[in-house]
Amino acid sequence: MKRVYDPARATRERLLVLEQREKTRAEARQVGDGVAESVHLARRRGAAFEKPSAGHSGRETPYRRMTGLDWLMKKGRITGAQAQAGERYGAVYRRAEAGPKIGSTLEVQPGFADPGGPPLTFVLAQAEGRRQAEAQLGRYRERLMGQADLIAACDLVCGRELTPREAAGAEREAGRLEAVLKVALDLLLAPAR
Repeated sequence: MKRVYDPARATRERLLVLEQREKTRAEARQVGDGVAESVHLARRRGAAFEKPSAGHSGRETPYRRMTGLDWLMKKGRITGAQAQAGERYGAVYRRAEAGPKIGSTLEVQPGFADPGGPPLTFVLAQAEGRRQAEAQLGRYRERLMGQADLIAACDLVCGRELTPREAAGAEREAGRLEAVLKVALDLLLAPAR
């Protein structure tokens, strides 16, 4: 059976396609507006974002949230060596703070009670890695002479990866936090005693 061309049907199908395209574009605009609003609000709280250029494709590129150390480096407020010291501190901080601690009950039997759970060797390896990170973090904090302001600056900017403005909440306090952080990073760079 040969299909007969029906102009009314072809017009309806074209209209449906155009309607679907417009609906898709409207949804994309709403998502884009939501992202822009979220980025704007986060910037007002002190977060820093980077938006790579679209390049030749012309397509919208995603935002990338900058860490505090990235932002300070980009602004030329810390050196590369200070940033590396901060990165080392941050990696150890995040490892020491990561994941749930091992439970204190003798009932915990990973891999046995829950067949899909991690094997005991994996849980123990994670706990050992966390313990080593906690010990290294303690050594870093000793190099900071146990000073609460120096430790807090490193925890917030290096460990939690906040910009000084996000961590401090206001420009004046952000400047103070940045100055304290620079001193802390210099101490972390100094050879261990």
